Amino acid sequence: MTGFTVALVLVVAAVGLLRWRRPAWYWLTFGVTLAVVRVLVRYGSVMDACGLTVPPARWRLALARATNRPIPESRAPRILRLRPTRTGLVLRLKLRPGQDAFDVAAASDRLRHSFSMYGVTSRELRSGVVEVRMTGYDVLKRVQMPAKTDTRPMRVPVALRQDGSVHYRDYRAIPHALTLGATESGKSVYQRNLVAGLAPMDVALVGIDCKQGVELFPLARRFSALADDPDTAAEVLDALVVRMERIYQVIRAQQRITADVPDAEIAAGIWDLPDHLRPVPVVVLVDEVAELALYASKEEEKRRDRIVTALVRLAQLGRAAGIYLEICGQRFGSELGKGITMLRAQLTGRTAHRVNDESSANMAFGDIAPDAVLAAIQIPAEMRGLAISGDSSGGWHRIRAPHTSLRQAVNICNRHADRTPDLPELAPFRPALSASAAAPVSLAKASSATG
Repeated sequence: MTGFTVALVLVVAAVGLLRWRRPAWYWLTFGVTLAVVRVLVRYGSVMDACGLTVPPARWRLALARATNRPIPESRAPRILRLRPTRTGLVLRLKLRPGQDAFDVAAASDRLRHSFSMYGVTSRELRSGVVEVRMTGYDVLKRVQMPAKTDTRPMRVPVALRQDGSVHYRDYRAIPHALTLGATESGKSVYQRNLVAGLAPMDVALVGIDCKQGVELFPLARRFSALADDPDTAAEVLDALVVRMERIYQVIRAQQRITADVPDAEIAAGIWDLPDHLRPVPVVVLVDEVAELALYASKEEEKRRDRIVTALVRLAQLGRAAGIYLEICGQRFGSELGKGITMLRAQLTGRTAHRVNDESSANMAFGDIAPDAVLAAIQIPAEMRGLAISGDSSGGWHRIRAPHTSLRQAVNICNRHADRTPDLPELAPFRPALSASAAAPVSLAKASSATG
C-alpha cells in the first residue's frame, strides 16, 4: 500500500467514525456539501420519478413542431432558494401551473429516499410556493438547541422539532396548553424547560403540585405562589379569578374608545395597555391535574367542583387578563368528571409524550389532529422526552426537549429570583424562603406551614 492509499483509508475511516459518533459534526464538515451536490445533480430526475413534473405548455409543443426542434421535457418546480442549515437543507420551490402543495407533501418519503436524507417535510408558504425542509441526521437522538433563538416576551424555546427547527411555546399565540405523558416519559423535563425559559422574563409563575410539591418545590424561589395540596390549590385558583376580574376593570378604564382613537389602539387585553399600567402576566403550571379532580367524599366533591370551575373560568377568560394555563397529567378525559371536557376544549396547545394506551392519545389529539394519535402511541419507551405537539389548526410535529436536570433548573430559578413579582392577591401563598440560601425551601400559607 502506498502512503497515499493509507492516508485515504484513514480519512474515510475517520469520516465514517465521525458520522456514527458525532452526526452533527459530520454534517457541518462533510455532509452539507455532499447533500447540496446530490440535490442539484439529481433534482430533475428525482422530481420526474416522484411525479412532481408537468408536461410542457401547448405553445412550447407547437413551437417545437413548427421549428422542427426536439420536444421539450417535462418541467419540475423551479428552485427559488437552496439554503444549508446546521441540521439540513431548506429548499424553496415555485410550483408549476397545475401542481399543488399536497403533491409535494405526499412525495416527502420518496424525496427523502431519493436525496439520501434522514427526513423531509414540506409546508406551503404562500400560493404556489412550498418550503421543503430536509434533515441530514436524526436531530432528536441527541438534542442540541441552537445558540441563538427567536426569544420574545412570553415566547419560550422549549424543544427541537424533527425538521431541525426550534419549537416555541408562545403564550400570546396559544394561551393555554395540555401536556400528557406516562411516568418516565419526559414530561417533567419538558416542564423544567418551560420554567427555565420563563424565569428570565417579566412574568409571575404560579405552581400547583399536589404531589406534596416534589416537582416544583425546588424551583420555589422563582414562584410567586405555590400550592402542594388540593385545598390550597382551590384557594390559589380563587385568588387568580379575583385578580382576573380586577385586571378587566383596569382594561375597561383604559380602553380609549373615543372616535379619534384608531381601532388598533383600543385596549382589549393587557398587551394593549401602556407599559406603566400593564399588569404582570401570570403562567399557572398544574403538575398533575387528576389530583385536583379526584374525590372520595361529599366535601372533596365540592372542593373538586370549585377547582374545575375556577380552571374553566381562567381558561375561557384569562387570556385577555394575561393569565395562561399549563395543565399536565397522565390522563385527561371525561372520567375525571363534569367540566373536564369543557376545560380541555379551551386548551389549544396539545403535547403528548409516551402514553400507556391509545385512549390517552385520543384525549390529546382526537378532537384536533387524528393523524397525531398514531404517532403518539408509537413513541418508544427508550426515547424519553420525545413528544408529539399539535394545536387546533390540525398541524403537528415530533419534538424533543433538551435534557435539563433539576439542578440546572434550580440554578436558573435562583439566579433570577429577584425577578419574582409580588402579587397582592397571591401574597398568602408565596413560598416562605429560609434566611440561609443553603437551607431547604418550604411551602407556606399565611396561617400555617405545609412544607
